[in-house]
Amino acid sequence: MSVIFASKPNLPRSAAGIYNPWLIVAMIAVAPFMEVLDTTIANVALTHIAGSLAVSPEESTWVLTSYLVSNSIILPITGWLQGVVGRKRLFLICVALFTASSVLCAFSTSLSMLIIARVLQGLGGGGLQPITQSMFADTFPQEKRAQVFAVYGLVIIVAPATGPLIGGWITDHLSWHWVFLINLPIGLIAFALIATFVAEPAILVRERLARRARGLQFDYVGLTLVALGFGSLQIFLDKFSLDDGFSSPLIRVLFVIWSVSLVTLAVWEWDHPEPVMNIRLFKYKNFAVSCVLMFVIGFILLSTTQLLPQLTQTLLGYSAQTSGFALALGGMATIGLMPVAGIVTGRFVSARVLLIGGLVETGIALIIQSHLAPDASFSIISTDRVLQVLALPFLFVPVSALSYVGLPPARSADASAIINQVRNIGGSIGISFVTTMLAWRTQFHHARLAEQITDHGSLHGQTLPHIAAIVQQQAQFMSYLDMFHLLGIGALLVWPLALLLGAPPKSAARA
Repeated sequence: MSVIFASKPNLPRSAAGIYNPWLIVAMIAVAPFMEVLDTTIANVALTHIAGSLAVSPEESTWVLTSYLVSNSIILPITGWLQGVVGRKRLFLICVALFTASSVLCAFSTSLSMLIIARVLQGLGGGGLQPITQSMFADTFPQEKRAQVFAVYGLVIIVAPATGPLIGGWITDHLSWHWVFLINLPIGLIAFALIATFVAEPAILVRERLARRARGLQFDYVGLTLVALGFGSLQIFLDKFSLDDGFSSPLIRVLFVIWSVSLVTLAVWEWDHPEPVMNIRLFKYKNFAVSCVLMFVIGFILLSTTQLLPQLTQTLLGYSAQTSGFALALGGMATIGLMPVAGIVTGRFVSARVLLIGGLVETGIALIIQSHLAPDASFSIISTDRVLQVLALPFLFVPVSALSYVGLPPARSADASAIINQVRNIGGSIGISFVTTMLAWRTQFHHARLAEQITDHGSLHGQTLPHIAAIVQQQAQFMSYLDMFHLLGIGALLVWPLALLLGAPPKSAARA
């Protein structure tokens, strides 16, 4: 019966109640997996959505931007919302909102309607990851956190890798509407499981009632600064390369808004008695260092997940489905190694050693990937991807486990919200960075290659337009290799940060 029911009392903040914690983990993980998977699936379907709604590719990018903006606004205040609304109740609200708005997305008949639905979807999806992570942290003692965060790592790392594969198949064989409709049965199942089995601990109920009894000091200024700061930052990152960077008045205005808002937010929230975003957690060394490392992980993971499909589809002629397979093979390797990372972290190998080894391996793999040949086969490309993501479990699991060391138990929700926001912002900045750098490096290589072209090119029957097309293609390919090399160097440079992390006591229980 211990498979279903707990063999001994669970921790006071556990979401498992009378049930086996691992059973509850499997149920909780369904919702964030759905959300992360849907994000990458929608990316693949963007071209089909643009054609169906008769909008330009540039206009269709608002389908992604609108979701990310609302997501980035709700995510950092999820910890505060849990304390006011209740953890389980907020989780159910997020699942219901995400599922219902997914159906609205599927039946949208115009771009405006779809963008509104995506904003609602982002508001619902933004709370799923931090609530899940805080539940995991509160349900397991410190010495078992690495194992449970290995499960969470499957959600965060595998979903982006398998999303393009599933999205490619759906858009090739069905229609873009099913990219959103598949969330309906998954969302209904997740809602039923959470409502039936997940517990709301008595200690959280008492804390919420005590908070209300004291009177809620709603932080309107903090909420406004969060919305302005993170919302404008997300639009800034998404539109930077499309709007020609700082030459665009819109980009300059957005830069001023987000930079002033976030600096003001940091000052305002530091002394506020009821901050919507508890930045005082950065006083804890492990949490602060873990946020930096999680930013790097998000930066590398999402930027490379964007680079490889672009490279294979635009320059190597792969279909969306074949390109997705190249990513999926790396995801399969991650699935196999994530449980291993959960078992060995802290028990057999120091978390700091795993982090250092993981960053070094990732850096070397990316540098190897920067030597791809233009005629590289599918097996070479997919093998390079596997090598690149091989170390991700040994990065994500230790960082997730160590980030809570030293934090008060009551601050798990706030910490989960911030660290998820940091990872997402890292991914957004990574994508914006590589997109901008790809354009700049393509121009650089094009100019260098053009200098070497002489009249001898026409002796082989090549016309000038054909030569120009070859030069452009080679310049683009070389710029992709530059990005892999640059990201590899970056991974190799940040490993000393792992030395700053303090290890938890080997047999410490949850404080």
